[in-house]
Amino acid sequence: SSQQSNVTSYGAMTVAIITLEAFPGMWINAFIVCVLCIAWVKKKTLNSNEKILLLLGCSRFCYLCISWAYSFLSTIYPNYLYVHTILQLAVFFQALFDYSNLWFSACLCVFYCIKIANFRNSFFIYLKVKIDRIVPWLLLGSGILSLAIGIIAYNIADKPHCNNRNSTGEGNFGKVNIKMDKHFFPSFFLAGFGYAASFLAVIFSAVFLLFSLWRHKRKMQTNSMKNLSMDAHIRAMKSIFSFLVMYSINFVCLVLKMVYATKKGSQMTFLIVVFQYTFPGFHSLILIFSNPKLEKTLLKIIPLERCVKCKVCMR
Repeated sequence: SSQQSNVTSYGAMTVAIITLEAFPGMWINAFIVCVLCIAWVKKKTLNSNEKILLLLGCSRFCYLCISWAYSFLSTIYPNYLYVHTILQLAVFFQALFDYSNLWFSACLCVFYCIKIANFRNSFFIYLKVKIDRIVPWLLLGSGILSLAIGIIAYNIADKPHCNNRNSTGEGNFGKVNIKMDKHFFPSFFLAGFGYAASFLAVIFSAVFLLFSLWRHKRKMQTNSMKNLSMDAHIRAMKSIFSFLVMYSINFVCLVLKMVYATKKGSQMTFLIVVFQYTFPGFHSLILIFSNPKLEKTLLKIIPLERCVKCKVCMR
């Protein structure tokens, strides 16, 4: 009974911490979606950057909602999670929105790189001219790929679910959970491929933009003149660098999650989950402060202007 009490207290603490992370993240991403939707209604159109941010905000909001509901059910009502197709649907939507989050983020990095970087290569110039037409197709392709991954994850989750439907009593729930995790290893490797591909896109975007920034800065020093595009380079570089740092930690977390998948109650597993729920909200907050329109709207709602000025002065 004492072990049962310890497990319950650990689960309650986990749900409490995840809730404290997920709900602010939902609010931040809902803010991005609302601001962009209002701008869409007013202007009747959105530029490419805003389209990507809108879909990214939607995917992150939905991911946090589904993931929080899944963690709540698996901790508080674990038996209910294995009734009918609830488990498969939870895994499907988690995979769908997680992958769409990854690929929409990669699309944003590629967009920044092509739009701001300056290269004389004919193919790059062609992409620069056509980028606004290419973005909708990139987003559509990302959505279709995410849907395909979600369907695969649904099918993977279906096998252990059918085998263990009658084995979800309180006495052997831990064993069932371990079997489930072992069945999920193919989806982990599949997720690893998606992380790696999108991570490479972010790395190449950062390298190209950094090289363009270095060339542009050297040219300015040679000509002894100032150019406003330097600010655009630096802003984009900050955004992509934040993507790069977050992606790096996220990729490490995925590898660690595969290693510690079957170790229920592990401290490392808990830390991985904590970061995974922090990422969608924290990074969206960085995107807000790197976008003048979103930052201005946020400062109107929340009186943070003095705090921001203090931070700038401290820097």
